[in-house]
Amino acid sequence: MKIKNVPQHLAVIPDGNRRCASRLMEKPWKGHEWGFLKLEKLFNWCRETGIKIVTFYTLSLENLQSRPKEEIEFLFLLARKELNNILEDKDNFVNKNRIRVSFFGNIHLIPKDIQEVIKNVEKKTKSYSDYFCNLAVAYGGRQEIISACRNIGFLVQSKKLRPEDIDEKIFRHNLQTNGFPYPDLIIRTGGEKRLSNFLPFQSTYSELMFLDTFWPELTKKEFIAALKDYAQRQRRFGK
Repeated sequence: MKIKNVPQHLAVIPDGNRRCASRLMEKPWKGHEWGFLKLEKLFNWCRETGIKIVTFYTLSLENLQSRPKEEIEFLFLLARKELNNILEDKDNFVNKNRIRVSFFGNIHLIPKDIQEVIKNVEKKTKSYSDYFCNLAVAYGGRQEIISACRNIGFLVQSKKLRPEDIDEKIFRHNLQTNGFPYPDLIIRTGGEKRLSNFLPFQSTYSELMFLDTFWPELTKKEFIAALKDYAQRQRRFGK
């Protein structure tokens, strides 16, 4: 499928899982199960249209701290299942498509066994370079900026960096997303029109698109329409 001027890096806020389940009179966390299935579908749509880098906001720091324990445990159960499948099944879509999987966020706040599986998935997929999938877990954008400032402060304090040498390149290097370009397009499903502490520094010149459709119900037609809308925009980067 050929669409001119597709984003190199797409970021997604997959919102609406619980509301979708509630509307269908299912338990709220059932929507998360559908949401996990949608991740693979969306990645396949990205592959078909030529998008190489995708970043998903899978769990915010605020959600980790405020959502019901039963819901968070169900999310962790799904994560264990999907991540172990990457390690064990050569036909998993990550392995078949040679997708390098990376994680960022406050990983230390999630269960130790999942931390270990995350390390193993990153190690297993490190040599893959056809596509890239980044997963923000227990992530908070403001907290990321504070952490970057703290790291730079330590470098200055230890005389490894001069204050006058601090620039965007230095700051970017100390962000958790270091190594990847800033997102060209951020899509949020579910009807809300805000970024909810997602990549506040990196998204400064990102194109934003808000869709009313709940994440599990997003269709390929809607996704293609979003890409076509993006292709028609003129990005001026403040000029």
